[in-house]
Amino acid sequence: MKDPIVEEIRKARDDHARKFGYDLDAICRDFQERQKTCGHKLVRYAPKKLKRSTPSSGIVEVVDYDRK
Repeated sequence: MKDPIVEEIRKARDDHARKFGYDLDAICRDFQERQKTCGHKLVRYAPKKLKRSTPSSGIVEVVDYDRK
């Protein structure tokens, strides 16, 4: 069974992508430009530290994406 809301979103996404010839770089540039001119306050949160573990070793690695 198809969900009409999902179908509407997929159509809008495809229409937008078609407008840029399905060029991902062009699509992203368009979204970035829209963000700059939309007038909404954009919020960026600090990245979270992720913990990775490998089951065999039991070692946990903390990944800090803020580290330069």
